[in-house]
Amino acid sequence: MYRFLILIVFVSFAASAQQVGILKYNGGGDWYANPTSVPNLIRFCNENIHTAIDTKPVTVEASSSEIFNYPIVFMTGHGNVFFTENDVTNLRNYLTSGGFLHVSDNYGLDKFIRKELKKIFPNATLQEIPYNHPIYHQTYSFKNIPKIHEHDGKPPQGFGIFYEGRLVCFYDYESDLSDGWEDQVVHNDPPAIRKKALQMGANIIEYAFTN
Repeated sequence: MYRFLILIVFVSFAASAQQVGILKYNGGGDWYANPTSVPNLIRFCNENIHTAIDTKPVTVEASSSEIFNYPIVFMTGHGNVFFTENDVTNLRNYLTSGGFLHVSDNYGLDKFIRKELKKIFPNATLQEIPYNHPIYHQTYSFKNIPKIHEHDGKPPQGFGIFYEGRLVCFYDYESDLSDGWEDQVVHNDPPAIRKKALQMGANIIEYAFTN
């Protein structure tokens, strides 16, 4: 059930390059949080950076072979995350074969996701991404990651994991990007703040699709 061929993986990415996934994980955390965020981000990308992504993202479980259909998978939530051994193996194969994971801390995720990402890449360090990295300079250029919502008075940071020199996971911490993608009525964020969040999200998608 969990046997994958590298050639099949690359063909799958090419065939489904215009879809994105939302990661369903175990542990009890609300993986389904921010239901309007990714659809809104997709619409923004289609209208502003000339993508042609299916407007309906697909929910995919961490252990499912279906994950290989999506060049980028989004993950958020407020609580516990737990990756089983099958999840870890599958996610590692996905990320090392060309996939990309964006994790958005929706407040409360941090202490759980750091531990679980370490299970996927035990020898890698979750490191802060410098602002000269290309992910901050795609269609839109940022000198720092946008701060959407205040949590603990800490500055927003973008962390990542690299595999063989390629950024395979981007984690926005104390930024709350995915909240900024939600419908305006959900959080009543000012238009300028939502625009920055969507532009940074578009950079993440553009980077994942081309690297």
